[in-house]
Amino acid sequence: MRVVVCPDKFAGTLTAIEAAAAIRAGWLRARPHDEVRCLPLADGGPGFVEVLHANLGGVLHEVRVQDPLGRPIAAHWLEVAGTAYVEAAQANGLAVLEPQERDPWVTSSYGVGELIADAMRFPVVVGLGGSATNDGGRGAVEALARQVPGLLIATDVDCPLLGPTGATYGFARQKGAREQDLPALEQRMADWAAQDPVLAAAPGAGAAGGLGFGLMLLGGRRVSGIDLVAEAVGLREACAAADLVITGEGKVDWQSLHGKVLSGVREVSRELVVLAGQVATDEVPAYSLLDFAGDRAFSDPTGSLADLAREVGSAWR
Repeated sequence: MRVVVCPDKFAGTLTAIEAAAAIRAGWLRARPHDEVRCLPLADGGPGFVEVLHANLGGVLHEVRVQDPLGRPIAAHWLEVAGTAYVEAAQANGLAVLEPQERDPWVTSSYGVGELIADAMRFPVVVGLGGSATNDGGRGAVEALARQVPGLLIATDVDCPLLGPTGATYGFARQKGAREQDLPALEQRMADWAAQDPVLAAAPGAGAAGGLGFGLMLLGGRRVSGIDLVAEAVGLREACAAADLVITGEGKVDWQSLHGKVLSGVREVSRELVVLAGQVATDEVPAYSLLDFAGDRAFSDPTGSLADLAREVGSAWR
């Protein structure tokens, strides 16, 4: 049987590359004669540059930018065939901050603008997702202070800027917002959105704490992050030739089906299995690592994920 293993990252524990290797190892323990190909993916969020570099090669450029709290941090962008790929999360991602530092009232996307500015010797593709900010991209707009010709915005979600699935109500809690903060944060965002209500309602405007909207104000055109990565790495062709596709991510929930890796993989797969750290939806056939491995999912994520893949493989018919 031909199997393609194409997971996203398992946030906080495994990169997409590490997750793919663990799933492959576990599957082959159960089914050693299967042909298993690893094709790690990203949707614009953390891992965007790493996955593209692993699949496409290219040259990594390092630049010092501001983190969400204004401190200097090293970030990288990727040059491939005359195009610059920028991962916004390297400057404004949740992983850049300690949990106690998360505060959407003060965090800024300014460093993302600095990162884009350094890459502007080429046409720029910016991957958006996994941000610690909820400033609507205001910081990045201030850092760039000009239109960016040819800018592509590869977003991990297709949500608008405002409303129940927008930047604030959809995602600000994971960035440190308390429930009582949400109405005021949404009002601040609505004031910023008044610059262009049409763009604020566009798919992807709410990505990365509204950074999608900010970059649209600078002329950016939104594309699906998973679609862009999938085309770059040949996902459709790989899945068409496979008998089974295995994907996964840290948590499968409503967000997973609105522009993230799972949504893209599901579109091109005939037979699909999802391995996840946690499952909070019944819309896809998914197996939960936490249900399977408990605390070991955090203490030994590689071994736990490999064991889950082995269990699923042993039962597969």
